[in-house]
Amino acid sequence: MDIMVDPAAIVAPRRVKLQPFRVMVGPVTHLAQERERLANLRYEGFEVVQLGATIGGVVSGVDLTRDIPDGVIAELRRCLLDFKVIFFRNQPMTPEQHIIFARRFGDLEIHPFIPSNTSQPELVRFEKEAQVGGFENVWHSDVPWRAVPSAAAVLHALEIPPVGGDTAFCDMYATYEGLDSKTKVRIENLTAINDFAKAFGHTLDEVGLAEMHRKFPPTEHRVVRTHGETGRRLIYVNRAFTSRIVGLSPSESDDLIDYLSSQTNTLEYQCRFQWEPHSVAFWDNRAVQHFALSDYWPQRRVMERASIIGEVPR
Repeated sequence: MDIMVDPAAIVAPRRVKLQPFRVMVGPVTHLAQERERLANLRYEGFEVVQLGATIGGVVSGVDLTRDIPDGVIAELRRCLLDFKVIFFRNQPMTPEQHIIFARRFGDLEIHPFIPSNTSQPELVRFEKEAQVGGFENVWHSDVPWRAVPSAAAVLHALEIPPVGGDTAFCDMYATYEGLDSKTKVRIENLTAINDFAKAFGHTLDEVGLAEMHRKFPPTEHRVVRTHGETGRRLIYVNRAFTSRIVGLSPSESDDLIDYLSSQTNTLEYQCRFQWEPHSVAFWDNRAVQHFALSDYWPQRRVMERASIIGEVPR
């Protein structure tokens, strides 16, 4: 009697290239330790359900519309660092409550390009409908073109389309750890230029662009950033805002930005959140990139975000 053998069983548990393409298949083994660490975490003030292998936790037992004790805020900060992005359901915050909650984690920034909620300048408002398309469907972190980018962001869903409009998040620690050793050596000491004009330049005339570049000149940050609180390393470039890598030719720079950015395409590094009215996402902007799916046009989607000022990337 012939015994059928799974052809995958003869391959060691490692990633292999699917020739002749730049596609890797096989178990993503470097996620195992972090996946199990998250699975065993516990918090006193609330419960968390793990969403992705190494990223994303859905928190229950916290009411963001009420005054939250300092001890629970400290635990939420630790939970954010652990899970990189955490989610809350059924949180009908007013704009004032949104600001109060976000400010518990640090000073808030005001975005120079995205319109704000009229009553709270610290809240940026993403209001999409038939005449206003969603162009955030590219992997990115927020404001890397600032000298001091955001540490974190709190996004509140106000109106959600019947279908679509999810947001995906990618663990940027995992993208770096998954690189081969040769690539890690190559990018170790590289820096990259980040420029708001790649995404927002089309909204300004020549005079306006020059004025905004005076206020927000292109920044030079490390290609491999070290997180200021966890000490972990991560890829810190993206196609939306990184214009070039210092010291490389234009073609070399474009190829490397594209290759490093493509690591976010690995589904095992991601989690995906399906919004409901008054859901909230709270992400560590240093540790993750995000991608807002633009699959709901011409339906209406309205979100508001408060961003917490971070530290100079190292």
